[in-house]
Amino acid sequence: MRHLLSTADLGREDAVRILDTAEEMSQVSAREVKKLPVLRGRTVVNLFFEDSTRTRISFEAAAKRLSADVINFSAKGSSVSKGESLQDTAQTLAAMGADAVVVRHPGSGAPARLAAAGWIGAPILNAGDGTHEHPTQALLDAFTLRRALAGLPASGPAEGDRARGAGLDGAQVAIVGDVLHSRVARSNVHLLRALGAHVSLIAPPTLLPWGVHTWPAEVFYDFDEALAAHDFDAVMMLRVQFERMHQSFFPNTREYTRLWGLTEQRYRRLPAHTAIMHPGPMNRGFEICASAADAERALILDQVENGVSVRMAALYELLTGDGTEAQQ
Repeated sequence: MRHLLSTADLGREDAVRILDTAEEMSQVSAREVKKLPVLRGRTVVNLFFEDSTRTRISFEAAAKRLSADVINFSAKGSSVSKGESLQDTAQTLAAMGADAVVVRHPGSGAPARLAAAGWIGAPILNAGDGTHEHPTQALLDAFTLRRALAGLPASGPAEGDRARGAGLDGAQVAIVGDVLHSRVARSNVHLLRALGAHVSLIAPPTLLPWGVHTWPAEVFYDFDEALAAHDFDAVMMLRVQFERMHQSFFPNTREYTRLWGLTEQRYRRLPAHTAIMHPGPMNRGFEICASAADAERALILDQVENGVSVRMAALYELLTGDGTEAQQ
């Protein structure tokens, strides 16, 4: 049984294949009828124990464009809120004939637990687990950046094969902000490195996880020092996740913005080719200024749009059995 649980399990070949498949899927959006029949008769369950708008809608749109039936399951108002265990919920979905389960859970490792336990005899796709990983977000980020570096439109159908088969060799990418609580940062570090990019993590020491120096990334505590050291192709700003904080990690919001925010001054210092990225939702005026968020080179809305194509590719790869397995 195949699963997509972590980008650490994706080699370069696997990642490039998914990105190339996403290029094919992006052509569907240009059709009059935006559907492919490849998953007709299959059922995809969105099992969300944590609130989400972008990710859930993106997976739902992806499954429907592949002609799959979709069941949306929210923990709120369900048997889970009455005390039902993860095992019982999973076995209920299995009894209903789920062919793939997309899982978002506040507990790190929950999707891996579902996959390892075998409660559901279907592929598990991790849509974000605690502070662990968010592999399809990293894939859509890589897809968006790969297109931008190839000189193609960052989203939508693209003509030609300039991006297909390519990685991100030599690209300089900065990931800035709350790395400690960011599953997006973890997934991006592994995937970007597998695709050949050089990754720099920029954050206050209190917002970096223990053992970060063993990650395949360069670490900076000073944003301005990092900007002076590298000519970045992309700067990805992260939201500070106050909802996961139970203590003070920095003096105050004004100090954070001054030292680690993409302020107007820092934005103006960036080279003209540097792309601005953000996994969303954004806190304008805090971690990113409005000028950067709304700039022509900002790829933030392109990231959202590309999420559908990338998730179509992930569902297709896992449910059709084409290609090698992302993870055993």
